Amino acid sequence: MRKMKILTILLFFTLINLSFAQTDSYFEMLRSDLKSEKVAVITDIMKFTDKEAEGFWPVYRQYEFEVSKLGDETLKLIKEYAENYSNMTNETAEKILLKSFDLKEERLELKREYFGKFSKVIEKTRAAKFMQLDNQIDLVLDLQITKELPLLDELSK
Repeated sequence: MRKMKILTILLFFTLINLSFAQTDSYFEMLRSDLKSEKVAVITDIMKFTDKEAEGFWPVYRQYEFEVSKLGDETLKLIKEYAENYSNMTNETAEKILLKSFDLKEERLELKREYFGKFSKVIEKTRAAKFMQLDNQIDLVLDLQITKELPLLDELSK
């Protein structure tokens, strides 16, 4: 059951990657489905007590809001990469790569911040388990993005 839900997340993310050239409303619909699936996976794996759920989900909604802002920035960066891929300059390649480093740092800082917030509403071990799960989901999604993006050819410009 757990694997099926994670595969569903992968499918949705693949569709998101393939649709970045399509309308923003279509992207938002897919993104909404992805968020729903992620909540289902978290619910299934974490098996919160009622008390834990009462504390966890409001913090999680704040966290997801912040994560979605980083996702917006990542999508913009992917679009920029796609638009410049066939005529990539050294300057554009550097700019895109440095921005990707910044986004990864922001994501890590957000996780650190929210581990503290989750630890205030559920046990630290439970917060750590959630962060492990969140990291696993992120790794799968990052791998899917990496798989979809072609490597740059050596620049002769």
